[in-house]
Amino acid sequence: MDPHRITLYGIPNCDTVKKARAWLGAQGLDFQFHDFKKQGVPEQRLDGWIKTLGWQALVNTRGTTWRRLDDAARAGVTDGASARTLMLAQPSVIKRPVMEWADAGVSVGFDETAWRARVA
Repeated sequence: MDPHRITLYGIPNCDTVKKARAWLGAQGLDFQFHDFKKQGVPEQRLDGWIKTLGWQALVNTRGTTWRRLDDAARAGVTDGASARTLMLAQPSVIKRPVMEWADAGVSVGFDETAWRARVA
């Protein structure tokens, strides 16, 4: 993977991912899309995201996938290791999009103001 290229990780039918992809395109930014459903969650990348952002930022506790988990599964997510296991098994629980920026920075979620400042 080219370290000087933007990579957007997510699921194509996610509204936030659609919005992010459209925004990047409108800015004329070249980016690669990594589809969690088709390509899976890259384990080494996930480890780096957890280290950089913290597992709490990556687990979408407001999403449908989280809400559909039984109480025991939700209660079992207590640290980076348990969150990692869940995210690998249920990629839809990862907050989207996860962005790897050309400057090697990582972010999660779509924030137009922050993104605009990052690519200016």
